[in-house]
This record gives sequence, C-alpha cells and structure tokens, in this order.
Amino acid sequence: MATKLRNAIAAISLIFLSLFPLSTVADYDLRVINAERRIDLTSHIIKVFLTLKVENRGSSPVSEVVLAFPPTQVDHLALLKAALEGGKRRKKTYTSLDVNPKLPDGPSETKYFAVSLLDPIKANDAVTLEILYILTKSLEPYPSEISQSESQLVYYRDSATILSPYHIEKQATIIRTPSTRVESFTNVEPTNRAGHELTYGPYTDQAPHSFSPIVVHLENNSPFAVVEELVREIEISHWGNIQVTDHYSLVHAGARLKGVFSRVEYQSRPSVSGAASFKRLLARLPPRVHSVYYRDNIGNISSSHLRVDSRKSELEIEPRYPLFGGWRATFVVGYKLPLEDFLYESSDGRRYLNFTFGCPIAETVVDKLTIKVALPEGSKDPSAVVPFPVEQNLETTYSYLDIFGRTVVVLEKRNVVPEHNSAFQVYYKFNPVFMLAEPLMLVSVFLLFFLACIVYLHGDFSIQKFKSS
Repeated sequence: MATKLRNAIAAISLIFLSLFPLSTVADYDLRVINAERRIDLTSHIIKVFLTLKVENRGSSPVSEVVLAFPPTQVDHLALLKAALEGGKRRKKTYTSLDVNPKLPDGPSETKYFAVSLLDPIKANDAVTLEILYILTKSLEPYPSEISQSESQLVYYRDSATILSPYHIEKQATIIRTPSTRVESFTNVEPTNRAGHELTYGPYTDQAPHSFSPIVVHLENNSPFAVVEELVREIEISHWGNIQVTDHYSLVHAGARLKGVFSRVEYQSRPSVSGAASFKRLLARLPPRVHSVYYRDNIGNISSSHLRVDSRKSELEIEPRYPLFGGWRATFVVGYKLPLEDFLYESSDGRRYLNFTFGCPIAETVVDKLTIKVALPEGSKDPSAVVPFPVEQNLETTYSYLDIFGRTVVVLEKRNVVPEHNSAFQVYYKFNPVFMLAEPLMLVSVFLLFFLACIVYLHGDFSIQKFKSS
C-alpha cells in the first residue's frame, strides 16, 4: 500500500513538473558544478552559507542565477545576500549582488529569487557565488515543555540535498551543532557525524528540484531571546544632544517551563539548573554614550553594568528575574549621544542623521521594529535612506515649547536579525532661524511676567468710593 502511494505521488509530481514552465524561471544552459552548504545551528538564529560554482553550458550569455527555497523556509527568511567571488586564493574579493524575488513560483510552491550578475556569464565560463541566508524561528522545541533542570532539545527540518532549479553535479551539506549531544538524525547515505558536525554527502548528479527531507533532533541551550516589539524613539535637538529611548517587549521563545520555579535550586546549581534559561543580555550602544538609564514599570533596575570607551559602549542588561521558556519582560533603555557624532550636512545643504538600524541587543530576533525619528521643529522635506525595504510614513508630535509640532519619520520592519544592524540616513531641510524660536519664546514669557509684576506693584487696583470735595 505504501509503495503504491509513493508511486502515485511520484507520478503526480512528474506530471506537474512537465506542465510547469521551468524555462521561464531557470536557464537550462546553467549547471552547478559544485555546491557546498554550511548550516550553523549554534544559536536560535540559523545562518546558512552556500557556495555555488555555476557554469554556462550554452551558447548565449546568462545574466542571472536563480535560487530556490521551500515555502516553509521562505516564511522564516529574514535575510538573503549574494556576492560574487573573485581574485586568487590568498587575495579573494567579494562583490555584492542584487537579489530579488522572481515569479512565477516553482513546483510545490517553491519560491524563487534571482541573483543579478554585474557581467553575464559567457559560454563555457563559470562563476562562484557566495550566498548567505538567515532563518528565524526554524527550531522547534521538542519536548515543548521542560522542567527547570532539563536541557532544551529542538527539531531542525531541512533537506539533505540542496533545492535548486539546476542540475547539480556535486554537493555536500554540513550542519554544525552547538554541542555533541544529538538525539537522532535522518540518515541519507552517505552521512557522517564527527564532533559538532553532521555531514550529508557528497552527492553527485542530482536532478533539478531534488529534495530529501531530514530531521535532526539536537540539544540547543542558547538564549532564545525574541523581542516581540521594539519601539525606538530618536529625538534630535540642535542644541547639542540626541535622545534615544528604546521600549522592549522581550520573550523567551524556547521550551516552556514545566512545574514550579525554585530560586534556591537556581542559585545553588547555576550550571545545571536553568540551563535553557538566561538572566542577562548584552546591548552594544554607540560610543560616547551618557545619561544611560534602564527601568521597567516598577522603577529603575540596578542590576546592570555599563562599559564605555572611545570606540564602543556595552550595557549588560539583567532583568529582575531569569527568563525561562514562555516568560516575558518589558523594560525601557534610554541614553543621550553627542549631536556632532551623528548629525551631518550634505553637499546640497540638507542635514541628515546617520544612525544604526536594528536592535542593539546581541543574538536577538525582533518580530516588529519601529524607529521614530523626531526632527527639530521647522524641518521640511524629510526622507529616509535605508539599505533594505522598510515601511515608511510621517507623523507629528509635540515636545516642550513646540508650537507647530515636530515631524516624525517612522520606519517599520518585521523579522529583524543582528545582520540588519547597518547605517541608515534621515535627510531634512532646516532653517537656522527656527533655532531662535524657543529662546525668543522664553524671553517673551519672562518679559511678560516681569511686565505683569510691574503693573501689579505700581497700579492701584483697590475698590473705594470717591468723596466729593
């Protein structure tokens, strides 16, 4: 019965592939000579490094290479980068390439992405591409609930062979685990396990869209720190400072805690009890930071340490309680920065803020990141330049001594990982005359107050009846 079912599925797949217009997506003339994929599972953020040597077996140049991803990975794909390898072995160079989604989708809802080459691949020529893609929330805790003293085990699901629209002559997949404890793994010959590495392959002559499902059950006690929502407020003041306020909603996304938490056991056996929990995080702040505070709804949290030098600032955040699976914590981190370190003037006379996008806490995933840049009152024509797609809109807010309100540039992005921590710019026009608005307002208020005092002291406001002479 099982054999008949497999044959039926294979027949349906062959019919579907024969009807699908593959030539509109992938070029038959391209062939992958060698492919090596390295999957890093040492954290809850999965990093995959893929090296492809692609050769053009046709007679006409090819200007793009197509990458294929199963739909289960596309839903968790946080970042996809491609680079062209060049130079010799000791002096290799890498040139970044554009990667964009490509339609239509492939068989079984396979998603395609096109890597645009700077120079087309000529006939009988070959290029080497370095691909990096990052997956989030792709480790499934199993069991889903553990006690305080148990280690965390997770499932990782993938394919032993590399999903590709091209024929692959030789390939291998290497999975790196955080520890040597691997409960089980799917065996697809040849498969080899040594230390922290699990190797699938090498496999030869794999047809396009080959897929061999595998499941690896392994131990992973790294902090599953997920920021469900991060709202960063950046307020620019031309009087010398930039105020930054980060509002965090943090959760431990690993296996939930089963039973009752014992602080006595946690403190007496820190290396065993609560191995899957975490009680501190490291936030990398800009250099020359000052006036730093860290608080929650109760008040200031004193269990934190700040290290500042001329090149970097590190804030060690320790919540009021250790975080186990399913536990949450909300807190606020605020600080000030010198204006001259981040505000510049462009050649066309506009001013622009140069700041870092992303979350400063290391090894965290941000489900939703919102950055609000409040420009000085009187700013005009704001625009943002971000190195990746984000949602942009404008708002208006009011601060101290504001009359017309400040323009706020709002940037939103979902599924943010540490690799998104790159510089972005917010440009705007500003007339220096508006810097006199607040001082003139204060002077006018004090002047009116003193005039009122003079009138009150020298005027006669008593009510009395005048007598006739």
